Amino acid sequence: MGNALFIVWRESVEAMLVVGILFAWIRSNDVKQALPWLWGGVAAGIALALSLALVMLGIADSLSPEQMDYFQLGMVLVAAVLIVQMVLWMRKHGCTLKKELESGMASSAKQANWWGMVALVAIAVGRESAETVVFLYGLGMSGSNTGQFALVIVAGIVLAGATFWLLQQGSKWLSWRAFFRFSEIMLLMLACAMLMNGVERMMNLGWLPTLRDHLWDSSVLLDDSTKLGGTIAALTGYRAQPALTLVLAFLAYWSSITLLFRRKG
Repeated sequence: MGNALFIVWRESVEAMLVVGILFAWIRSNDVKQALPWLWGGVAAGIALALSLALVMLGIADSLSPEQMDYFQLGMVLVAAVLIVQMVLWMRKHGCTLKKELESGMASSAKQANWWGMVALVAIAVGRESAETVVFLYGLGMSGSNTGQFALVIVAGIVLAGATFWLLQQGSKWLSWRAFFRFSEIMLLMLACAMLMNGVERMMNLGWLPTLRDHLWDSSVLLDDSTKLGGTIAALTGYRAQPALTLVLAFLAYWSSITLLFRRKG
């Protein structure tokens, strides 16, 4: 639940940033006729994400238990890859995001291409919303009851609204740079946890060998079957009694992340 709340919170803040940039541009340039199109784009982006969620749930309902295991495995691995891709994308475009969005808005306003503005907003918001859907499914939220799922969504959005307001105040201790750096680290750890989950599923299916079971036992220090240990395991991929294959996957993941970040500067 904590991981799902973090995902909704983080992605909602990013979506609010996009909408906030565009809203500020419309107000500063006194293009009030663009406001309905802005909110229409937001609604379209959310509708795209909801459609994706319904499609995924429809697919899941039509699968046999064995097929469902394969589908869930695929979604866990896809979610892990998407998280890493999202972090790398934000590191590359974060500094120019405002300029790119305002440039697209200016071009649409100049040509009175309001449908182009809707598309710009829908794609920007829809990307964040669709990623949230995939991430939540990868975390196993599809098996949650409706009330629990709705509670996570509402709480995440409310927290995101409060965070966005604080970030907009320009506080020295809570800046956009600090927010993105903190959330990057948390997201990369979460992607690692998803990868460990996927590797364990593949070992259980017999697709991967364990190489050696219980390479060590750190249960005395932190037992991943306890509430605290389970929370840390869900966030970081920690295992108290890992198989050698899991350790190798863990090392390969963080080695790859280090190389990717060095290449991206």
